[in-house]
Amino acid sequence: MIGIVVVSHSSALAAAALELAAQMVHGSGPRVELAAGTADGGLGTDAVRVAAAIDEVAADAPEGVLVLMDLGSAVLSAELALELRGSDAPVELTSAPLVEGLVAGLVLASTGASLATVAREARGALAAKATQLAEEPDAEPGDGADAASGTSPEASVSAAVLDEGGEGARAAVAPAAASPVLITLVDPAGLHARPAATLVGALAGFDARVSLRNRRTGHTVADASSMSALLTLDGRHGDEIEVTASGAGAAAAVAEVSRLAADGFGERGAAEGSGASGPVPAATVPVWSAVPAASDASDAPNAVDAADGGYAVAPLGVSPGVAVGPVVRMSEPVTEPAAGTALPEAERAPAAASIAAAFAVVRERLEQRAARLTDPRLAEARAVVAATAALAADRALIDDAAALVTAQGRGAERAVWESLGAFAGRLAAQGGTLAGRAADVRDLRARVVAQLRGADEPGLPDRAEPFVLVARELAPADAALLGTTRCAGLITAAGGSTSHTAILARSLGLPAVVTPQALELAAGQLVLLDGTSGEVVIAPSEERVAQASARAAFAPFDGTGATADGHRVELLANVASGPEAQTAAAAHAEGVGLFRTEFVFLDRQTAPSRAEQLAAYRPVLAAFPGRKVVVRTLDSGSDKPLAFLGGAVEPDPALGVRGYRAARRRPEVLDEQLRAIADAARDERAAAWVMAPMISTAAEARDFAAACRAHGLGTAGVMIETPAAALTAAEVLAEVDFVSLGTNDLVQYTMAADRQLAELAALNDPWQPAVLRLIRFVGEAGAAAGKPVGLCGEAAADPALAPVLVGLGVTSLSMTPRALDGVAAALAAVGIEQCRAAGAAAAAASGPGAARAAAAAALGR
Repeated sequence: MIGIVVVSHSSALAAAALELAAQMVHGSGPRVELAAGTADGGLGTDAVRVAAAIDEVAADAPEGVLVLMDLGSAVLSAELALELRGSDAPVELTSAPLVEGLVAGLVLASTGASLATVAREARGALAAKATQLAEEPDAEPGDGADAASGTSPEASVSAAVLDEGGEGARAAVAPAAASPVLITLVDPAGLHARPAATLVGALAGFDARVSLRNRRTGHTVADASSMSALLTLDGRHGDEIEVTASGAGAAAAVAEVSRLAADGFGERGAAEGSGASGPVPAATVPVWSAVPAASDASDAPNAVDAADGGYAVAPLGVSPGVAVGPVVRMSEPVTEPAAGTALPEAERAPAAASIAAAFAVVRERLEQRAARLTDPRLAEARAVVAATAALAADRALIDDAAALVTAQGRGAERAVWESLGAFAGRLAAQGGTLAGRAADVRDLRARVVAQLRGADEPGLPDRAEPFVLVARELAPADAALLGTTRCAGLITAAGGSTSHTAILARSLGLPAVVTPQALELAAGQLVLLDGTSGEVVIAPSEERVAQASARAAFAPFDGTGATADGHRVELLANVASGPEAQTAAAAHAEGVGLFRTEFVFLDRQTAPSRAEQLAAYRPVLAAFPGRKVVVRTLDSGSDKPLAFLGGAVEPDPALGVRGYRAARRRPEVLDEQLRAIADAARDERAAAWVMAPMISTAAEARDFAAACRAHGLGTAGVMIETPAAALTAAEVLAEVDFVSLGTNDLVQYTMAADRQLAELAALNDPWQPAVLRLIRFVGEAGAAAGKPVGLCGEAAADPALAPVLVGLGVTSLSMTPRALDGVAAALAAVGIEQCRAAGAAAAAASGPGAARAAAAAALGR
């Protein structure tokens, strides 16, 4: 492949453009380097940095380097860089638009196209936008019609397929042609950028030239290997597209396009389709459960699945408990209504009246929902729902939308979309608190438009009776509102045990299972799900429900964690506030193993004062007088950036200045927090232990411990979240009083897999033997030093894993309070030697499935 260099005055702009473009490439793409901004983080360009970037890319891409630039001095710097560079690889500076050109160029470059071909594709990247806005695309001098416009088949062949005699010349002579095939675009968003990129990548492997014609518009794209050309097709949901091809591989290429189209080009599975498919018969798929644990095949779910390029996942329990109920599916997102033609005068008054009626229905539903949120823990969610209900009662919003109908003839859906969209835009422009209300307005817009269409409202379903929610995956915003519904259990097609959805499900006590077959479940089917075993049963018998419920029932935790033979294991709680600490105390937690203090710092432009921190810390310490409360200092960065800590945009925040590392940048913030913790502990007479997140070296541990003691905090520890800290646990423990394993991050760093990326959920499994061996290493170091080794990650809440962790040397487990009963029961059922045998067997296994099987055998399950 060729390589790409992006030259921009702004490092943030370049990074954002690359992030967008990278979403369009499946698998490995070309090397891209950013030469953006100045060395001190300011705006500007530097020819020396551009030259260095070109040389770095050329080392991996001797076939050539494409350089995209934004404006002004970026061009001058790039031109000067050509004289300063040391490599002799071909380099082309392009006038292509930075964002669109990078997207189009990156997609085509990933197929192995030549430098000239990729450059031409990048230059034509504005054609799709021009088509959408009904503008005439500018033709390049000497090029004739723009290849991306689809207006000149001959030009498109030379521009986007022929490769100056290289492999791209495959379509120059087309000896065979495939019969035309008709496909239908099933993705609600149509043939947008990601599906287009998928199609380009798929067709790169065929000796064929594929043409597409949109029957709705009559527009033709003569060459489907050009992403920018595909975007000019204006393919929308439901459009019928004629597919033709020529060349030796024509038939196979057309068949591949048909297959991709049926699957929504990877954007949505056929199971989501139109919802026309009927229920799955109980006799056909009565039970989904984990792959049998007795053989090596138990690790098959973690193997690469060549069919979709991702990781296949067997049914996986991610939140313990049992739930039974009818399936309710997440509704489809509300798409923008078409502009259409103006309504006749006679139809305008009824259309305007329908808007007021739709607003009224939405308002009433929201008010009813808010009234049901009586739990004090849901006060914030109640306020959000009530605020949206108040917006739905705003006469000015209703009248503005109705005016677009009566005065300009807009359809009711389009009028609501435009008027509320404009209002949301004005709020966003105001900044501050008002900007935060823009999201509420857009949510209201979607609800009203759905009501006008007669469709389900977007977001979480609102049902009067308990139900099992089925979804591909939940957005964090939807997951945060799970507790406001009658949802009894959750089944998703994507995710993992460390995803936001799984973590929240455990905190709410909602059983949850992840299975690829989730979307095969039809609305209304009665299902049983077991969030511990991962089992999903369709149309379960009463006997099966009783058995599962009995298996999931645990005696209440009595406040003393121990194995059957009396080996003590402290069972603690993870909390973030005073009310959560009170809930934990009511659940008989022995103390707090993780007090997340970062919530005091979030959504602020300045650091909280010592008085503000003291007010937040004291209620947590007060809930456990005289007992251990482990306070984690500010864990910022990565998915919790803080504006007042400053710093440049990081290319990989998960590996950047996060956790304790931020103290190097702003040591006064840590000092002020330690003072506040010391004051709170003194006021409440609590046993405050303090630990730092994201420690990698013994030197960092030593510095943190010294800072704690300087503020009168006598028990200092650190979190073990990096493989480096685990492997040097003996040295780290020599500097501190205790350590606590943060398995959420330890797993993702050990397996090099982003824990929020659903496609890698199988890798982000705390049962991975590599992770278990690191935990054992830390446990052995703790035993040798005679110091506590806690574990406060989500792995602690798994009743099946708890005995294994204890057997590996963990002395305390900290979890969501709702998990205490199950974990306590699991430990009370086995002896410490069984735990040690289970730990050794699991750590010696070849994969997570085999680890589960080995542990179960050792524990006699």
